[in-house]
Amino acid sequence: MSKLSINTTLNYSPNFDQNKREQKQIKFLILHYTGMKKEKEAINKLTNEKSKVSCHYFIKNNGEILKLVPDLYTAWHAGISSWQNFKFLNKNSIGIEISNPGHAGYYKKFSKKQINSTLRLILYLIKKY
Repeated sequence: MSKLSINTTLNYSPNFDQNKREQKQIKFLILHYTGMKKEKEAINKLTNEKSKVSCHYFIKNNGEILKLVPDLYTAWHAGISSWQNFKFLNKNSIGIEISNPGHAGYYKKFSKKQINSTLRLILYLIKKY
């Protein structure tokens, strides 16, 4: 079987649970937009220990994919959440943040590079998990 891979740039966040989870625990992909006007500020927030938030992957405006938390660790992106019988979705999901100011920041269309990178990442993660 061929090894799956995707190009990412490491930019680790300290905001994740220290206990490793098993691969079979990963059931969901949760996509968010950052909701912040400046991409650099969003990255800084997700990698700042004081913010207590993070994600596994961050898709920049130029399509570059940053890896902030390794997949087998629980990132802090979904807060207090539930879906069907799952509670606290952080422990069963991979969080993907897509740089975009959001509705409060004059929402803009995602770039073609962002969309392509997001699709590649999603397909990679679906195959992997």
